[in-house]
Amino acid sequence: MNIKSQKDFFSGLMFMCIGVAFAWGASAYTIGNGARMGPGYFPLALGVLLAVLGGIITFKALVVETMDGDKIGKFAWKPLFFIILANLVFGAMIGGLPRFNLPPMGLIIGIYALTFIASFAGDEFKFKEVAILATILAVLSYLAFIKLLNLQFPVWPLVFSR
Repeated sequence: MNIKSQKDFFSGLMFMCIGVAFAWGASAYTIGNGARMGPGYFPLALGVLLAVLGGIITFKALVVETMDGDKIGKFAWKPLFFIILANLVFGAMIGGLPRFNLPPMGLIIGIYALTFIASFAGDEFKFKEVAILATILAVLSYLAFIKLLNLQFPVWPLVFSR
């Protein structure tokens, strides 16, 4: 069988693998039914949907001739590294790292760190644009998560809240 589009084929396989993993993980919880959904119902439904979508994309990549059926290029390590690092730093900023005596730095500083680190994933870095984006994200996150949803996690470092 000849693969017509490698990009679609491998992305479809990825969707199927992630969908099956979510559905399998959700099966450990109570599923329930449509009227009384258990905690595993939604992840199971999403996992199955993602696996079916992946199957359709993979099938299409094998059957339908495409103009962009090029081979997959080399792996983009730099964006992958900075995006993962930004998320890890954000998690450490929100919750702190007690093992390393790093206290929680709060939502606002975490969002600024996340935005600035993630901006290095691109080809160019413009400080002013990143600072504006970080400020907008920080304000909207504060309004959404702290004011509207009343979530209880630190907004600022404990040094500022005393």
